Amino acid sequence: MAQIQVRQNESIDNALKRFKKALEQSGILQEYKRHAHYEKPSERRRRQKQRRRKK
Repeated sequence: MAQIQVRQNESIDNALKRFKKALEQSGILQEYKRHAHYEKPSERRRRQKQRRRKK
């Protein structure tokens, strides 16, 4: 689970921005989006194929 410490005199907007960045880097958002709706097996294969091309 991603956590951040709100710094002294830090605005909520800045803290939220850092939190969202931490979620993105940890992969939690991608995992959530993947489980949010059904993905057809063909779409999953296409996504994995694209990921392999990037590496």
